[in-house]
Amino acid sequence: MENYDIVILGSGPGGYVTAIRASQLGFKTAIVEKESLGGICLNWGCIPTKALLKSAEVFEYLNHAENYGLEVENFSKNFEKVINRSRNIANTMSKGVNFLMKKNKIKVYTGFGKVNNDKTINIKNENEENTINAKHIIIATGARSREIESLKRVKNKIIGYRDAMTLEEQPKEMVIVGSGAIGVEFAYFYNTMGTNVTLIEYEKNIAPIEDKDISNELEKILKKAGLNILTSSKVIGSKVVGKKVEVTVESNDNKKIINADVVLSAVGIKSNIENIGIEEVGIEIENDKIKVDSFYKTNIENIYAIGDVVLGPALAHVASAEGITCVEKIKGLNPNPIDYNNIPGCTYCKPEIASVGYTEERAISEGYDIKVGKFPFSASGKAQSSGQAEGFVKVIFDSKYGEWLGCHMIGSNVTEMIAEAVVGRKLETTGYEVLKSIHPHPTLSEAVMEAVADAYDEVIHL
Repeated sequence: MENYDIVILGSGPGGYVTAIRASQLGFKTAIVEKESLGGICLNWGCIPTKALLKSAEVFEYLNHAENYGLEVENFSKNFEKVINRSRNIANTMSKGVNFLMKKNKIKVYTGFGKVNNDKTINIKNENEENTINAKHIIIATGARSREIESLKRVKNKIIGYRDAMTLEEQPKEMVIVGSGAIGVEFAYFYNTMGTNVTLIEYEKNIAPIEDKDISNELEKILKKAGLNILTSSKVIGSKVVGKKVEVTVESNDNKKIINADVVLSAVGIKSNIENIGIEEVGIEIENDKIKVDSFYKTNIENIYAIGDVVLGPALAHVASAEGITCVEKIKGLNPNPIDYNNIPGCTYCKPEIASVGYTEERAISEGYDIKVGKFPFSASGKAQSSGQAEGFVKVIFDSKYGEWLGCHMIGSNVTEMIAEAVVGRKLETTGYEVLKSIHPHPTLSEAVMEAVADAYDEVIHL
């Protein structure tokens, strides 16, 4: 039986990053993966969806080439090639993770792993069965698309996000249920590619975890782009009738039926914690999540859990940070616990959304006396010259101490800008320091400085 210092179940952005950091720290490390290296993020989530969205963006540019003084004739889209491009990029990234495993001397076991009471792990695949031993076990098995009673899956008709990335034909009509990042991104992609999309959200606002100003702006822009959006609405039933899906929706006590070729359920995720030995070993579970301390240790000695299987934002960069923190703690490096109030969130529809920290509503509810500043991209020279002048930057500061409480952006490429706010908040910067840090011109990043200036009544370009 092979012995390891650390064995990680799952090779997503939590698992493979954890493995690399463990190897860097001198641990003999192995990783167990039942499917493809890179997990959902690289193969079915973060990366291939961005490839789809880029194709949609280019197609949108072509459709509006005249806005840039260009004449483009006889262009068309090939849905199959768009899908294939996305899959090829995912495959390339997965091969890159395989290279990193070899470079860092990490043993990869292909198969389904199950933890035993004696800290051994059984690994089964179609061809063989292995048992390995570990001093420390880290569970990083991630999550999958959640299925609800009113939207039972039917192949190629009522689907999850994985199927939405590999449809053989582009649907003419599509219903998307749930307007979080996954729902909104697919709504943008399919709508831009020419599908008639209806987006259904149970809450009062789409993108419901965002600041309300951001949610309202996104809804306005998506409706202008042709999306049909239903908020405060609940899917109470669905069935396949012939080649169509009938979706029964309840809005304000009124029921109606929407017909579509395909229905995408994007109503959240379910942790992958079944059949991996959790019950047998006695690991505590609460609300579908593994209970851990601030350094990801479970109630069982030398067993840890990170990523989507524990409480916290189900984001790739969070899983990576948790894994690094976990193995550094095991090594005895005394890392700081992660500040979950300083985690950036990004949504890659068009316009993009990026945010970190307190929303205005939350800051007020927690008793802060706040300064709020906003700067529209319509007043940005870079945004105007790029033809992408929709959206704005919103900043929130504590009036008493100048603490940067929150930053919320909607617009072109704002996901590339949010790190300024994350770093600033980490360093406990004040609004005055951001305002007096010279931002380059012309850039979209000037909108951050201008929004801060607006909060402090010093704005120049409004």
